[in-house]
Amino acid sequence: MSDFVMANEVSIRLGFFFGVLVLFAFWEVIAPRRRLTVSKTIRWVNNLALVFLNSLLLRAVFPVVAVGMAALVAKEGWGLLNNFSPPYWISVLAAVVALDFAIYLQHVMVHAVPLFWRLHRMHHADLDFDVTTGARFHPVEILLSMGIKLGVVVVLGPPVVAVVIFEVLLNGSSMFNHSNIRLPLGLDRVLRWFVVTPDMHRVHHSVIPRETNSNFGFNLPWWDRLFGTYRAQPEAGHEAMTIGISQFREPKYLRLDRLLLQPLLGKPSGYPINARE
Repeated sequence: MSDFVMANEVSIRLGFFFGVLVLFAFWEVIAPRRRLTVSKTIRWVNNLALVFLNSLLLRAVFPVVAVGMAALVAKEGWGLLNNFSPPYWISVLAAVVALDFAIYLQHVMVHAVPLFWRLHRMHHADLDFDVTTGARFHPVEILLSMGIKLGVVVVLGPPVVAVVIFEVLLNGSSMFNHSNIRLPLGLDRVLRWFVVTPDMHRVHHSVIPRETNSNFGFNLPWWDRLFGTYRAQPEAGHEAMTIGISQFREPKYLRLDRLLLQPLLGKPSGYPINARE
């Protein structure tokens, strides 16, 4: 199984990425949650250009990505799971949950440290909220995230299959919970006990700092409930809430060149968790 996954990792991830992207892009057309406020064409072209750029950069900077590191760790016997040797299915499940928790902590960190917020705020500066927002991250943040992920893999020692499952889930859930799709409210209330739904995560993209600093989860919603960062709804309601941050409200900041320069512009403002108003 591990050999098959290693040999087909790129195809598996690309297949799921494009499949999920097309699915939710179509869903957004037939059942949108909110009316878009700026040109969808401009946003999509520049957001997806970032995806392409980030993919090239990762391959250039990191000769070994998370899946390759998991294979190396297994071969060398590094990491907690390789030393305690629980049953395989427990290792896979524990690794997926642990990696998700690590991403939650990383997400809180980039909101708490002003320097990292400068990188992460590009994700929040999108003026609308749809499936492409889930893939809109600054290249330097992508590199930082991969470095953290590789460190977690070395410490944890997860099976290769678990890392692939986690990567696919992370990409898929990020596009799902950023989608501008309408779900029945009753279904949303049930789903958000098990996965992060679009209505749950949309609160995190509110222009109001105290709402921005809530609902940090990507896959599992439990961390927000456990650590007191859960917020059920935005104050203004989902249709009326303002998406984005107080800076970079002009459409010119949606262009790729401006997106790449954003960390160098302005101040962190009042969004970092420990910032004083």
